[in-house]
Amino acid sequence: MRGRRPSPKLLLPLAILGVGVVGVVLLVATRQAPETRKPPEAAPLVRVVEVRPEDWRYVVRTQGTVAPRTQSELIAQVSGEVVWVSPDLVSGGFFDAGDPLVRIDRGDTEVARQTARAVVARTRSEFDRALTERGRQRKLEAEGVASQARIDDAENAYRVAEASLAEARARLALTERDLARTELHAPFEGRVRSESVDVGQVANAGQRIATLYAVDWAEVRLPIPDRELHFVEIPLGAQARDENGREAAGPEVRLHAEFAGRAHTWTGRVVRTEGEIDPRSRMVNVVARVEDPYNRHAASDRPPLAVGLFVEAEILGRTASGVSVLPRAALRPGDPMDPDAPDAVYVVDAEGRLRIRTVEVLRSERERVVIAAGLAPGERVAISPLPFVVDGMSVRVVAEGDAS
Repeated sequence: MRGRRPSPKLLLPLAILGVGVVGVVLLVATRQAPETRKPPEAAPLVRVVEVRPEDWRYVVRTQGTVAPRTQSELIAQVSGEVVWVSPDLVSGGFFDAGDPLVRIDRGDTEVARQTARAVVARTRSEFDRALTERGRQRKLEAEGVASQARIDDAENAYRVAEASLAEARARLALTERDLARTELHAPFEGRVRSESVDVGQVANAGQRIATLYAVDWAEVRLPIPDRELHFVEIPLGAQARDENGREAAGPEVRLHAEFAGRAHTWTGRVVRTEGEIDPRSRMVNVVARVEDPYNRHAASDRPPLAVGLFVEAEILGRTASGVSVLPRAALRPGDPMDPDAPDAVYVVDAEGRLRIRTVEVLRSERERVVIAAGLAPGERVAISPLPFVVDGMSVRVVAEGDAS
């Protein structure tokens, strides 16, 4: 039996496949090894600020509420009908020290005074008579014609008359004092917080007439951490006083608040610290004083520093010379593995290498840090966040700014 010849349709694909296999074998046999190149290391980009030493003043920030330096109750000391009330004795009214505020009917007190005067006159007459009789009996005793009983009676009558006269004079002084108390005067320059009496009402002794507070100056209690006391010059021992016996003025205080829709600033002084430190918050209260808070004695368009106003305060402290003020982001942990390690900054040298520098931090705030030592003028400090740092690593500076 004769063999069959392969079909041309079958031979063509086999020929193409064979050519492909031969080509692949030739490519594999003649290939060259690829050239290996180490990719260039990209130095991280950092922003820097230049160190510029300057004089910097400490500012301790706190807040508080305005309060009057004195508040007292105006109390009736005698009973009677109210016959006159000052037009200033209304809530919010102002008055000066010594101004009359309320008058109480003095008719009964006038009668009591006239009675006391009559008693004084009578007892004075009795005293004069007893004094004369005692003198006469002593003269008779010297002549040897007076009995001891008469002398004793004269001495006793004299002592009784003397005591009666002293009692009558005391009662007269009491009625005159009560008469003066029928008119109530302002004890200080102040303002009326509230009043509770009007003309025609009967006031009883001991009844509250009004609540007053002083306006010659206002006070603000400002809590600050005890560690902040180092930065302000506040006497902590015996209270310093000026030549008038008042607390000596301490550091300047600037009070900021919004009043009538606008921001305003008032200036005062710290005058004292309160007696103790809060054991839980470790806060100590300093008291700031603002003179003439209601502008009663000065021509000024400054709004009143009203009692009850909440204020933000800045206490100006000591001045540090030759320090470097940097953004807060410049401060880094000296050793992340050691929490007690001193703080550091990253200094970029002239060759563009990062150097870890330990510094002495004078004060650290929310937005800036004050460096006392460890940096030289003109050095550049990195402020960009860096996830990994090695001393001497190369960096690229993208921008420079002013350290302050």
